[in-house]
Amino acid sequence: MMTSVDTDLIRVLADPLRLKIVNLLAHETLCTTHLVEETGAKQTNLSNHLRVLREAGVVETEPCGRFTYYRLRPDVIEALAGAFAELAATARATAAADRKRSCP
Repeated sequence: MMTSVDTDLIRVLADPLRLKIVNLLAHETLCTTHLVEETGAKQTNLSNHLRVLREAGVVETEPCGRFTYYRLRPDVIEALAGAFAELAATARATAAADRKRSCP
């Protein structure tokens, strides 16, 4: 069985600002204003990163008056963590069985 890790999601989360946003949202639901304050990023830059996170399914939005709140979707992070856990288990089993392909 081949374990697959979502490379697009890894690319999305690999950006330092997006990872910081994800870490902040893991602790509380925040609006763009809060995220600008917490990250020090410019509003337009932050909005672009939030759009990427939203399109990747990592965050969801909740309109509240003239503000938009962002919430982390833990199921997406859990799925990625699960894929890495399966990959690690496969590697552990391979090492324990001392499986290696012989050279021609």
